Amino acid sequence: MKAAPVLSRYFPLLNFIILMISSHQAVAVDQSNFKKCHQSAFCERQRNYKPERSPYVADLSTLSVTDDKEISLGITNKDNSKNFVMQLFFLQDNTIRLKVNEANPLKPRFEVPDTIVKELHSARLSVQDQKENNTATVVADSRKVLINADPFRVDIFSEDEPVFSINSRHMFHIEHLRERPTKPEAKTEEKKESGGIGAAITGLFRWTEDGKKEAIDEEGNVIEGGVVEDAEEKEESDEEREKREAEEENEDDNAHENHPDNQEGMWEESFKSHRDSKPRGPESIGADVSFVNFANVYGIPQHADHFSLGSTIGTEPYRLYNLDVFEYELDSKMSLYGSIPFMIGHNAKKTVGMLWLNAAETWIDVDSSKDSRGVLGTMFGYFASQDVPEVNVHWMSESGVIDMFFFLGPTPQDVMYQYTTLTGMPYMPPHWSIAYHQSRWNYNDEEDVKTVDSGFDQHDIPYDCLWLDIEHTDGKRYFTWDRKKFPNPEEMQKNVASKGRKMVTIIDPHIKVDNGYHIYSQAKEKDFFVKNSGRSEFQGWCWPGNSAYLDFTRADVREWWATQFKPEAYGGSTEHLFTWNDMNEPSVFNGPEISMHKDNIHAGDWEHRHLHNMYGFYFQRATAEGLLARSEGKERPFVLTRSFFAGSQKYGAMWTGDNIAEWGHLRYSIPMLLSIGLGGISHCGADIGGFLRNPDEELLTRWYQAAAYQPFMRAHAHIDTARREPWLFEDSMPNIRNSVRRRYELLPYWYTLFYQSHHEGLPAMRPLWFEFPGATETFGAEDSFMVGNALLVRPVVNAGVNSVSVYLPGDQGWYDVDTSVKLPSPQTISVSTPITKIPVYQRAGTIIPRKMRVRRSSTLMLNDPMTLFVALDDKGTAEGEVYIDDGHSTDFETDQQFIYRKLKFEKNTLSSSVITPGKYDTESWLERVVVMGARKPSKVEIETAGQTSQIGFKYDPNKQLLTIRKPGVNMGKDWRIVIS
Repeated sequence: MKAAPVLSRYFPLLNFIILMISSHQAVAVDQSNFKKCHQSAFCERQRNYKPERSPYVADLSTLSVTDDKEISLGITNKDNSKNFVMQLFFLQDNTIRLKVNEANPLKPRFEVPDTIVKELHSARLSVQDQKENNTATVVADSRKVLINADPFRVDIFSEDEPVFSINSRHMFHIEHLRERPTKPEAKTEEKKESGGIGAAITGLFRWTEDGKKEAIDEEGNVIEGGVVEDAEEKEESDEEREKREAEEENEDDNAHENHPDNQEGMWEESFKSHRDSKPRGPESIGADVSFVNFANVYGIPQHADHFSLGSTIGTEPYRLYNLDVFEYELDSKMSLYGSIPFMIGHNAKKTVGMLWLNAAETWIDVDSSKDSRGVLGTMFGYFASQDVPEVNVHWMSESGVIDMFFFLGPTPQDVMYQYTTLTGMPYMPPHWSIAYHQSRWNYNDEEDVKTVDSGFDQHDIPYDCLWLDIEHTDGKRYFTWDRKKFPNPEEMQKNVASKGRKMVTIIDPHIKVDNGYHIYSQAKEKDFFVKNSGRSEFQGWCWPGNSAYLDFTRADVREWWATQFKPEAYGGSTEHLFTWNDMNEPSVFNGPEISMHKDNIHAGDWEHRHLHNMYGFYFQRATAEGLLARSEGKERPFVLTRSFFAGSQKYGAMWTGDNIAEWGHLRYSIPMLLSIGLGGISHCGADIGGFLRNPDEELLTRWYQAAAYQPFMRAHAHIDTARREPWLFEDSMPNIRNSVRRRYELLPYWYTLFYQSHHEGLPAMRPLWFEFPGATETFGAEDSFMVGNALLVRPVVNAGVNSVSVYLPGDQGWYDVDTSVKLPSPQTISVSTPITKIPVYQRAGTIIPRKMRVRRSSTLMLNDPMTLFVALDDKGTAEGEVYIDDGHSTDFETDQQFIYRKLKFEKNTLSSSVITPGKYDTESWLERVVVMGARKPSKVEIETAGQTSQIGFKYDPNKQLLTIRKPGVNMGKDWRIVIS
């Protein structure tokens, strides 16, 4: 890359930038750039905090109830007499909130703002004190909380069954805010001349005129009964006195350094060449939470790890601290680009979840070992057997307050609804954004864009969006264009848009320090940048070189940023241009852990350490609000982000970052995306083919097959990789084309799933147990997944594989989507997988809408006819849904411009009826119905608008497959197809 020599010439300290930009051979992530727990002082302290008995005690006499809805209770740490206040809320939607803060902190402690979006209505509760055993029981509907006073412990019950226990492992611990211990002043001796009353005053004794030593207090008063000794025994030479004074001063220094409030890492900390000052001192929090009667927990993205969270005992904890990790490793608990401190527990009877609402650096120990089981079962006296599965989770954060939400389900769907109503429902993506995207770092110029765009048409491959990376700008100045390479960006976008397509440009949070650059000069004048610990503008290195970082935690900064997306501000942009937010962890090449210094200052005088994991959240929010404002609120935005936090689902999509063209990265994309979906972000994906290195044709083909069934489908590649547009792989292109076309056929189903996500919080891509909660065989599964409730997908994720095993859960059977052959279930089958085959099955009892006429882009398919694929169960029934709107505007919410209908097959009749009334008119009509598992009919009739007419059909007795031809009814109307 041409920029590399320039950077090396002017910024020689940034050798790692050169590696990132210009290295042609990928290497493993440099672990030394990132902390381990033992290098993070608060993690070390919290992890080593293991008292035999918790010193935290609740004073039940302080328990108070406000409006029958809120519990308040005092807690004391007996070891240091520090006081805390616990608040307990029974929220609606079967949710419980537990907060603990210092009773009288020296300064306010940080509480996460802007993540909770709903008004928190509390349910009425009642309290039952049990003073004889020093407990209190709080009850609301089917929920119960048992508070144990000494030691403090909270047990949460749902339907009288224990599901959570807090501090049963005695790891609950809050480091109170304190003043830094001061070093005592050095002791001095004042000698009197002969005839004076004393020879020396040290604060401990004095010598008298007659050679005696008297004990004195700090003010020099004689202490009665003090020891008096002969001067002859204690006369000191000057050398002896200097030695004694040095020893006393050394003792004072040691006492200061060994003071319990002055341990290493409490007031400052170093990592490599970086020093982190900590003016507030230690303020970490920790709590153990046990999932009672659960053996599997999931969530806390983002990690390149297995789906069911593994035990961390004896290894590194999971870490949540948003970082720019180049070429991340697999099977790792280290931090990546985003952090969602949300965890789900699932067993055959119940699903529960918990949110640890904290935006600071967080480490999480998970203990699911058998050695940790059974204790709580015995404690509760609920379970007959002592071998009760438990997953014990130790949450540890650098700062903030303890703020936990417990979601009691009881189903997976309930937990996701409870979590997303709290943190925000996933955004409703524009229709084009759920189709196929083509990207690389970088498409070189307008001619390159034109060639790639026309290449898809020439090879009959649909796509909807073309992306431009950082090289399209004028020297990495965002909201600008390199006018030599892109002299007519508006015309370029309009040419692409003439085929129903869009474009995306990258905009990152680092702003080039250049007074001639309008974004920098305006923001500098308004004092909008993050400050360093010295309260001046923080500057660090990123792609443009020296950069400043906007403080997106400020509402006024976000409002100003939003104005930059208007066409008059963003020259060369049009309404067809959308946005990609990268490097927003934030990435600072010369910062600690390639990120921002923790002691930087944000609005409200909060340090960066308090809110680090929310920086990308605020950046994506500001960008989404800018795109929305560009259209005066009429057009849905699309913003892809790399960094994210709880609630980011409200603002756009995300992807898994700098993956590698290796089979392992394809394999791990499944558990990573499943975890992110359970974190509320439904629109998520992984770069097809791997961002780094060059995939061979087999890997690339298999990756396209898998990505066609994942929520966000984008091909992207590093600047040093070989070009990989699909037609450059002559042998593989037909298979790649088939995968992309399959995605487009399924767009009506995908769009319906995203509408369900938007209203119910359901992930579009789901683990098998989400739909089959009692199937224990699925609890650890991560090689297969569900698309919605109807499709089971088992990608091929290993090289040279000609067959795979597929587990089919449930008891109603499945239909192979390629052959329509029904397979009974539950069972494990072996499936032949030549390079043309990805095993996909439609669940018996479901109906899926498709569009079989694939055009150049999804926009051109908006009014095309649909085909319904009906998969009958053993009772001869099936049902599904279809959602339709204009695909781009906000009218579906502001003016009910939508169609949402129930599709149902029972008693040999297929019908369409309204779920939610809407006012949208569609031209899409029903072209075909394919019924799998059907009996041969004698006739088929359609009833609509009071009229009945007979229609044609075809029946295949070998497959029990009925195809009904051209019903011709409008997809937005009521109708019935009767099979006789």
